[in-house]
Amino acid sequence: MKAEDQEDIEFEVGSGNVFADLGLEDADELFARAKLGFHVHQLLKARKLKQREAASLLGIKQPEVSHLMNGHFSRFTVDKLLDCLKRLDQKVTIQIRPHRAGEPYQEVGFGI
Repeated sequence: MKAEDQEDIEFEVGSGNVFADLGLEDADELFARAKLGFHVHQLLKARKLKQREAASLLGIKQPEVSHLMNGHFSRFTVDKLLDCLKRLDQKVTIQIRPHRAGEPYQEVGFGI
């Protein structure tokens, strides 16, 4: 295909928070839940636990583990996801500092 035959593709640069980009009211909360839930999911996946074993470890019912493993993180509160991380022997650090223009109000990072 020649360069003159190509059409310009319209696009928008995302904010880094898909929920905000979609205009959802609780975008920061949903983004925090998604990030926390993703980390719970990854930790469970790495341990190769059966859902019943994961449920016992996390103190939740097996259908709730199924929701976690299927990415339905908005079904859980931030507090519940933080409790799951604690039960998975993870340290969670909360950092508070002034907000800078253009950045999300809540961030969740995963590191060593």
